[in-house]
Amino acid sequence: MRDFDLTPLYRSAIGFDQVAAILNNINNSEKQPAYPPYNIELLGENHYRITMAVAGFAIDELQLQSDAGVLMIAGCKRENDEERQYLYQGIAARNFERRFQLADHVKVTKASMENGLLHVDLIREVPEAMKPRTIAIES
Repeated sequence: MRDFDLTPLYRSAIGFDQVAAILNNINNSEKQPAYPPYNIELLGENHYRITMAVAGFAIDELQLQSDAGVLMIAGCKRENDEERQYLYQGIAARNFERRFQLADHVKVTKASMENGLLHVDLIREVPEAMKPRTIAIES
């Protein structure tokens, strides 16, 4: 029921082959686990921030990678040689990988960590040639 046939779109439009890939990625992203929790904020017209709760992870245990319109954030916990006996363990310390599909012309500007929260700032920079322009009508 969730599969869509986009063949009619391909017959009547040119350059929309990315639409199928985006729809497939959205369908696959629904299967992503809910860990770690995150927020996506709109800071300005073209400024965004992803804030992810990564309590218990050190900066060197986190990896950010942006490639082909996909932002991947991964956390890999180091093996701890210390034996611990927990009465209750409520703090998750498992590895994770979270992917975000970025829109066209959106790129990562910086990443920072504060109080167990990873902040990833993004900006959308539309090239001047792609911005709408007014065309004067001559008589």
